[in-house]
Amino acid sequence: MTIETEFRKRSVQCLSPVGLHRMAYLEWGDPRNPNVVVCAHALTRCARDFDALARSLCGQFRVVCPDIVGRGDSDWLGDPMHYGFPQYLADMVTLIARLDVARVHWVGTSMGGLIGMFLAGQKSTPIGRLVLNDAGPVVTRVSLERIATYVGLAPQFSSIEQAEAAVRAISAPFGPHTDAEWRFLTEITLRKNPDGSFRVHYDPKIGEPLRAHLPEKDLEFWEIYDAIRCPTLVIRGAESDLLTRPTCEQMTKRGPKAQLVEIAGVGHAPTLMHDDQIEIVRGFLLAGD
Repeated sequence: MTIETEFRKRSVQCLSPVGLHRMAYLEWGDPRNPNVVVCAHALTRCARDFDALARSLCGQFRVVCPDIVGRGDSDWLGDPMHYGFPQYLADMVTLIARLDVARVHWVGTSMGGLIGMFLAGQKSTPIGRLVLNDAGPVVTRVSLERIATYVGLAPQFSSIEQAEAAVRAISAPFGPHTDAEWRFLTEITLRKNPDGSFRVHYDPKIGEPLRAHLPEKDLEFWEIYDAIRCPTLVIRGAESDLLTRPTCEQMTKRGPKAQLVEIAGVGHAPTLMHDDQIEIVRGFLLAGD
């Protein structure tokens, strides 16, 4: 059998309180494979972030990478105040129903990890194994303040080089990457304007709910985390300002008692593009199949 190594573009129709919207997703591997991994991206990122990981996994799994609503090739919501976890969870349940499988593994970075955590904590959850990439039941206020300074500002760029400089500055916590990797991380998050300039790929209004409800202290979701029963792996950037070491230590002792791996020289969040990081995820997922 020839293994599919490139993605197929798909979409599914979802419902919000203000109407229907289309969520785009990429599918890698055999579309008949019942062993599915869903990879969910961070707040301002997109499905293409997982290209390297999906290529590595698609021989054993069908890998599905959604553009969460308001990002990438997905529709934007008519009311930006619905950009939040209730809507994201509803959309993911719709996506899993479209995939026609009873169980999926979940790999989520930052916001995508929180979506997976909230779903895994539900009764009768479809999640079989959970990877939380720099995400956990405590989200620090300091990290939310940092994110609020740039999300939704809708910058325009006259060139790819200008855009890349901005991405390198904002995403410096990703850690060391090659010039080619930085260019890839830039290009996948841009859209071209009619005049030849570039804009970011997401709805600028995704930042409105965050700024409107910026908490006065850290956000805690221990009740949800403690309800998780599936095998769980937490990957932490050793210099992360969002997921602290004390939180991770608690995560290994309560709830699903997660396995913990730290990535040296990285903050928020590991990109899962490099071979060592990919092997951490791959080994954990294959241990359950």
